[in-house]
Amino acid sequence: MKKLGLIAGNGRFPFLLLDAARAHGEEVVVAAIKEETDPGMDARAAADSGVRVHWLSLGELSRLIETFQAEGVSRAIMAGQVKHKQIFSSIRPDWRLAKLLLSLRTRNTNMLLGAVAKVLGDEGIELISSTSYLEPLLAKAGVLTTRAPNEQELLDIEYGREVARVIAAHDIGQTVVVAGQACVAVEAMEGTDAAVLRAGAIMRSLDEEASTLKRSLTVVKVSKPKQDLRFDVPVIGVATIEAMRQADATCLALDAGRTLIFDEATVLAEANLASIAIVAAKIA
Repeated sequence: MKKLGLIAGNGRFPFLLLDAARAHGEEVVVAAIKEETDPGMDARAAADSGVRVHWLSLGELSRLIETFQAEGVSRAIMAGQVKHKQIFSSIRPDWRLAKLLLSLRTRNTNMLLGAVAKVLGDEGIELISSTSYLEPLLAKAGVLTTRAPNEQELLDIEYGREVARVIAAHDIGQTVVVAGQACVAVEAMEGTDAAVLRAGAIMRSLDEEASTLKRSLTVVKVSKPKQDLRFDVPVIGVATIEAMRQADATCLALDAGRTLIFDEATVLAEANLASIAIVAAKIA
């Protein structure tokens, strides 16, 4: 049986996907990224003979391909964030990655990961959807929490979705934070949680200046207009709710069927405790 390759970034996503793939009977070869993957991946593999782990640097694209080919991997999946700012870090790319980076017109996520996917495909390794095996974790349409968004939050969601779709179309980020139909923060390389915390800090500074801007923050997270499900699928988890709580954000809007919710029961319980409304809408 052909093995499944797992390119593991940071966070719990790789572990959840690994467990789901194993539950489907897949033998999994994990390419663990030294700069990103949780070291606990070794312990996970040690407990399961159907999992093999190879550690490599983010810059070692040739070694990734050689490892998968030697292991008999013909399908691979990306799971877990690789921080976009790593592109500009001190990591040295190998000759194959350096050539790829030089060929890119822009170095946004879609362009970079799309190019990596093509290189893998040319070497006989098909990159498949990162939601494979995890469809039950995709957000369902409707109000997910006890409290529904209020009138002001609904207005902020409508405005926030317009703005978020524009920045997502340019592959800048997928999240905006809105208050009183004004954009307080836009996600870029720092990630969703950091953008939410920054919005909270901005609002606190405005409060000190007796601002007339409404205090309530609404977080809007969207998928890209032509979301490639092989990578960069929107994800939220308990950390997202904690960041919102710290920022005094009261509402979270998502795209149904295109956003993964990790530990959904805990996420919703924590949101309800904080009186945070979560709503997901179907995208045409």
